[in-house]
Amino acid sequence: MSFSPSVNTATIQQWIADKLNIDTIQEHLVALGHDEESIAIHLKEFKKVKYAKRQFTGFIFMGIGSMIGFISCILSILNPVPELYGAILYGLTSIAITIAFIGLYYVLE
Repeated sequence: MSFSPSVNTATIQQWIADKLNIDTIQEHLVALGHDEESIAIHLKEFKKVKYAKRQFTGFIFMGIGSMIGFISCILSILNPVPELYGAILYGLTSIAITIAFIGLYYVLE
């Protein structure tokens, strides 16, 4: 019969808040007397929570970039201020694309 150690989510959140790396966490768990299986489970859960937070940030950036791009598209089509057409078409669209690609970086990396 195998024993499945429980992972304390408050501890994992504390590690993320302290911005600890994996080696430091592993040394800390060894000092507390955890076995190899328990350490592996804790590190797996730590990575899962850390990457989920990063992915959420990426989706926020992609959403902001797409909204700015949509606004740029509508303003370019309607052309409410002809003097700002170039700034809206090229400037705002470039900003939207940059923000969306930053979001893609967070999600896919």
